[in-house]
Amino acid sequence: MIAVPFIGFAAVALLAIGFATFTLWRHTVKGGVVLAAAIALFLLGVGGGTYWMLGRPSLAARDAQGLATRDVKGLVNFLIARVRKQPDDLQAWIYLGRAYMTVGDITDAAKAYGRAVTVARLEKHETPGLYAIYGEALIADSGGSVSDEAVSAFSAALKLDPRNPPARYFLGQARAERGDKKAALEYWLGLRDDIPPNQPLYKTLTDRIAMLRAGGGPAPDPRVMVANLAARLKTNPNDAGGWQRLIHAYTVLGQPADAKAALATARKTFANDTQVMGELEQEAKELKLN
Repeated sequence: MIAVPFIGFAAVALLAIGFATFTLWRHTVKGGVVLAAAIALFLLGVGGGTYWMLGRPSLAARDAQGLATRDVKGLVNFLIARVRKQPDDLQAWIYLGRAYMTVGDITDAAKAYGRAVTVARLEKHETPGLYAIYGEALIADSGGSVSDEAVSAFSAALKLDPRNPPARYFLGQARAERGDKKAALEYWLGLRDDIPPNQPLYKTLTDRIAMLRAGGGPAPDPRVMVANLAARLKTNPNDAGGWQRLIHAYTVLGQPADAKAALATARKTFANDTQVMGELEQEAKELKLN
């Protein structure tokens, strides 16, 4: 148990460069509380009673060498060792999921969050934030589409918190992908009503709603939409809101390198605009892109 506080402090320091989460989190107090609590509560083990139900983690083959290095990969190794010894340690699984996302190991991040969800359910510690972040990891792992498994995760989040922004957004996306425009619009119109018009997500929702109303089929492929936005910004780089949407889109799709590249270009483009630079720096801080 001596190692438990050390893991918490190490995670706080190392994850400062870590998890690039979706913009939606800052629109919900509950999401922020979950994130802050995960860092503050350290890694609380609650016993070994669920080991037989969880089994050994089927994660990437890595040597659990402890925190021999000061980078995130060292943290990953240390956390793997932790969950192998105490597979019912909810916070360790959450930290591991974030660490995997940071190093671009999306598949293992989804697995780690899935384990966290299982532990939380068994221990009756379920939260909408955990379900939502698991759903986002599944989307990133599937290339941007909302799988049935992700739908289940977001539905669980919405059951716990009917106003959860990530759940409402991605359940709308799921319905759009499946051709149910009416249900998609209900999700997105309701969510947009709860978001300040100056937020990038508001513009994103407005665009998606307009495209859904105008088109006869399901929602466009998210990667195609992102590629089109990136191409448009090359010819019209003075669109500050467009750059913010592109940065967030890359983040949601699990492409942190592209998000950082877009951020760097936006910084160069608006180097002389104090207001836009301030907004970009705030986004970079919230998305852990610095």
